[in-house]
Amino acid sequence: MNLTRPLVTTLALLAFASCRDANGTETKAKGESNAGSTPGSGAIVAGSGSAQLPRPADKPPEPDESYVPAEFKSGMARWKDIGVYVDGKPIAFLTFGELPITLKPVWVKDEVSINKPPNCPECPDRKVSQQRFYRFNDYLKSLGVDIKKVKAIHVYGPKLSDTIAATGKDLQSKAADEFMFRFGGLTSGKAIPHSADGFGNDKSPDKISSVMIYIDRKPPTVTRDGIELDGVEQNGVPYYGEPLRGGVRIYAEDKLAAIIKRQELDPKQATQTPDGELHWNFGQFLKARGVDTSKLVEGWVIRNERRAERIPWAELEKMSFTASSQAKGNVTLGDKKIEVNALALHSRHVNDDELPTIGPDEEW
Repeated sequence: MNLTRPLVTTLALLAFASCRDANGTETKAKGESNAGSTPGSGAIVAGSGSAQLPRPADKPPEPDESYVPAEFKSGMARWKDIGVYVDGKPIAFLTFGELPITLKPVWVKDEVSINKPPNCPECPDRKVSQQRFYRFNDYLKSLGVDIKKVKAIHVYGPKLSDTIAATGKDLQSKAADEFMFRFGGLTSGKAIPHSADGFGNDKSPDKISSVMIYIDRKPPTVTRDGIELDGVEQNGVPYYGEPLRGGVRIYAEDKLAAIIKRQELDPKQATQTPDGELHWNFGQFLKARGVDTSKLVEGWVIRNERRAERIPWAELEKMSFTASSQAKGNVTLGDKKIEVNALALHSRHVNDDELPTIGPDEEW
């Protein structure tokens, strides 16, 4: 049968669109690379640290400047901030800059393509590189979670039906060595899960929306349509409600202690400058939220996924902060108006060699 050119073009476009998901990204098989990467040729071998992996682009993507406060999101966009919950209680958020200071990466060797000089046929076009992964078990331990007490862990994907569900027995198996995550921008961007074939319920989402750990409470069930608890569909965080989103997260000893949200600040507790700007005392804010500050030694300002400034606690507790509507969900701290995305507080001095080491290939 003869087809006209417009009809052929239309059918080709429809065939191309059918290979892409609802978000406009290509559907990938388990272990296949993300957009901009060269596919690897195999899966991670547990404990070997030398397997082929999805290869990152030659240059990590620039940070997304088109920020929209997550408070104004709806649907699955409510999960833009990757919260980590234990029995419905938020304990952390999964971003590179907010990882526990004690968590160390697992380095996995990988071959990546490189630009080959012109007129040099004998020059190599590939090099051996290393990619930064983190084991979920190591992450949970850094957050103070006892793996032996975990009944189940659910790692939500872009759809609730894409959730990875693993039992406590799975976490204590050898296959858990391959149950890991990395970040799409190497040291920034969305967290991406990886697991061995057959691990848990054998799901393989291409990004993480949230992490649920169940220790004392009954784990929900992952169905082909989503999440259910005792037959009731769960569209939010089981045992909690709407997922937390937005604000400036404050960590004490690597655990979530408080969140600064502009709309939740009490104007009566603020002082006002002649220009009409409201300022809140940081130390008083923490005490009002029940945070024990008696043993704190220092705080670290987290900005653009990096620990940017160290501030002694004696100085930090007296500083004021502002949270204007123009700050895009962040706050500014002190007279120097230090921009803050998150804050990490410690009861000991953190040495510089404890901070994540960022390689030249991992910088923006």
